[in-house]
Amino acid sequence: MEYRFSDRMKNLSANAIREIFKLLSKPEIISFAGGLPSNEGLPLDKIKEITQEILSSDKALSILQYGATEGYSPFLMQGLEYIKRAGIYNQSKENILAVSGGQQGIDLMFKAFLNKGDYALVEEPTYLAALHILKTYQAVPVGVKSGDDGIDLDDLEQKMKQYNPKILYLVPTFGNPTGKTISEAKREKIAQLCARYSVIAIEDDPYCELRYEGKRLRSIKSFDKTGNVVYIISFSKTISPGLRTAFAVGSKEIIRKMALGKQATDVHTSSLSQAIVEAYLRKGYMDPHLKKVIPIYKSKKDLMLQKMQEYFPEGIEYTKPEGGLFIWVTLPSHMDANELFMDAVAENVAFVCGDSFYPQANVRNNFRLNFSNATPEQIDEGIKRIAKVIKKHI
Repeated sequence: MEYRFSDRMKNLSANAIREIFKLLSKPEIISFAGGLPSNEGLPLDKIKEITQEILSSDKALSILQYGATEGYSPFLMQGLEYIKRAGIYNQSKENILAVSGGQQGIDLMFKAFLNKGDYALVEEPTYLAALHILKTYQAVPVGVKSGDDGIDLDDLEQKMKQYNPKILYLVPTFGNPTGKTISEAKREKIAQLCARYSVIAIEDDPYCELRYEGKRLRSIKSFDKTGNVVYIISFSKTISPGLRTAFAVGSKEIIRKMALGKQATDVHTSSLSQAIVEAYLRKGYMDPHLKKVIPIYKSKKDLMLQKMQEYFPEGIEYTKPEGGLFIWVTLPSHMDANELFMDAVAENVAFVCGDSFYPQANVRNNFRLNFSNATPEQIDEGIKRIAKVIKKHI
């Protein structure tokens, strides 16, 4: 039978990282491809404790029933307190929505705003899943240039004028894939530009708590005076990705539209997951947990950078992030990371090729490395193997 798939699905390709996982079934492969938190960074004991308390309480049955699309009320109230860490104040329950992972927040925003052919601006390179979702809604992503301190404001304003986009999508802190951070001065100007040109900014902020050096920066949303910024923060990297719990913060009109879109998707985010995260925050477990995992992640990041300096040949550039989970590698312009990839797999090591993070996939001399889910021994051996492959192609 010939299946008559929708136009939005006909030319949709698979997520590059999910496809890579299919190649990595061999246990001997060292993978720097994912964005997984370390297993030692998952607070299993605390989650066990909290879950037992919830399921033994008089709220257990109501939590296991259907819940409100907007979210579990205690979780939302904890969320309003939590976002103050990002400099976001004076919000109410009408301004916050529980979502099933940060990626659902992105999807609901695109669903709410984008029609076929609409333009959306993204920092170049950007989170590949955001590009994947944009294509699902048949929108047109347009890349904006980026420097060491993030998005180029001149190019951003020029493309706002040229394309009249509805959306600007950014990962401003320890961005995926580069690990770069947009400076605080630029964050304020981004909020001002979005207001001036009537563009809605999606501030995707899953890594902000994983800072290993330097000071925390205010969110773009904290500079928002017109309701043009929606802030999305996930607990996947700080508590557990399996809980699929995050929230979006924005104007009540936008949050209402997102909630309507969510009703057609999954009715509501798991009430049990929300209750677990609510209790985790209420009991004050987050900061002690971060104090435990941040030195672990920092040591892995520092070791990977050290081994890259030791093993990589001259002419290879890479970012040195102050936090997050990723390092971005830039090869000489004549090299193609896709050609390196299959040789790397043959050497039992993997990364993610950089073209997946560009709207037009026209830049091929980059790749992304993740350090958080590897052991020190794997980092040493894996970087040595990648260096061997680079030297073969350089």
